[in-house]
Amino acid sequence: MEVFFILGPFVVLGVVVVVMAFSGGPSAARDAYLTRGGRAFTFVIVLLYLGLGVAVPAAVIASRGESEGGVGALRTEKASKADEQGKELFIASCKSCHNLDAVQAQGVTGPDLDELGGLDPERVINAIENGGTGQGRMPANILQAEDAEKVARYVSHVAGQ
Repeated sequence: MEVFFILGPFVVLGVVVVVMAFSGGPSAARDAYLTRGGRAFTFVIVLLYLGLGVAVPAAVIASRGESEGGVGALRTEKASKADEQGKELFIASCKSCHNLDAVQAQGVTGPDLDELGGLDPERVINAIENGGTGQGRMPANILQAEDAEKVARYVSHVAGQ
């Protein structure tokens, strides 16, 4: 459906160009413009501008579904207050390094959390306390106590969804 909204306007413009070419070419189009064309021409142009300028962006924005959780089943699931806090903490502290589809995180150095198996809160808290696997790639204790628990619950809830 999203592809239609992106490609549709170009297909319409292509059809308009073909019709214009078979109906007399650019000179006929120039004559129509100079003589202000007919009412139908004006109506079609207004619809085209509205379609491209309002309808297409509105359809793309409405179909994003990012506000509730981003992907899969998380789109329609209402996030709890703790999950929202964990999400905000993850975005602030972890998003630049880790991949996590639920927040569209595209980190470059840490592992893709959606692909790790068995991400329970204890495993995430352990990684936060030890700095990942303890090899110095991630700073240890980047989050403290309650914040670490919120992020751990959030990540274990949304990873791989």
